[in-house]
Amino acid sequence: MKRREFLAATCAAGFGAVSTGAMAQDEQSRRRGARGESAVRGQGGPGGAARDVYEIKQYKCISAAQAKGVDAFLEKAMIPALNRLGIEPVGVFHEREAAAEPTIYVLMRHRSGRSVTTTTASLLADEKFLADGAAFLDAGNENRAYQRIESSLLLAFTGMRQLETPSKKDTRVFQLRIYESPSVKTGQKKIEMFNVGEIDIFRKTGLNPVFFGEAIAGAKMPNLTYMLGFDDADAQNKAWQTFVKHPEWLALRAKPEYADKKILCGITNILLKPAAYSQI
Repeated sequence: MKRREFLAATCAAGFGAVSTGAMAQDEQSRRRGARGESAVRGQGGPGGAARDVYEIKQYKCISAAQAKGVDAFLEKAMIPALNRLGIEPVGVFHEREAAAEPTIYVLMRHRSGRSVTTTTASLLADEKFLADGAAFLDAGNENRAYQRIESSLLLAFTGMRQLETPSKKDTRVFQLRIYESPSVKTGQKKIEMFNVGEIDIFRKTGLNPVFFGEAIAGAKMPNLTYMLGFDDADAQNKAWQTFVKHPEWLALRAKPEYADKKILCGITNILLKPAAYSQI
């Protein structure tokens, strides 16, 4: 077996358990869709829109030089190859505050679970990708292209089934937030809170959503993760000030079943700016 065929097969096998689950869910989705019920792939529900699956990769680097190499690979090889597979738009983000050990965030929008489970094998079968990214892909331990990749997989909320790009301005900024819950049940309650009202209040107050997703794999589970986009940092600050005083938000948060102390146990807030070549 040729090396590339072996690598592709190995990656596909590594996704075996996930792929089996995804296919099972797809089959359940088709059956439930025929009965008019909501399902993982989005049959039924508002407008019948499919629910996106989001993959977030964090490229952990130990220097600005290493991060620069990651940027070059993403821009010249990775994003064009992902687009050829129909994975678009692809967002790439840097931390707004420079760090000695930078992390680069990559947001990929998948239209199905199958896309997630077949992407690696498809990339490794793409000759142009292998050529364009050779310096990065063939880096050895003595000249590592990055230190580590951390990934999470998210299923879009029923209240916001598909990704949006709220701003295209050069000054745009983003905010990535992770809400951890003490149990799966309480986590679902916080997701419900967003679906029944909080997302709408966000929109009314200028907290422009990019996506909302329930974590189905990754760290800090159970959690939900969402991203907001703004024209600039001033717009971000103004929107949050408006939101916390909005009467609909005050009424929603006052409901006992949605009390933070019951359904949340941790919040991570990450301020980001897009790379010059980011598609989001």
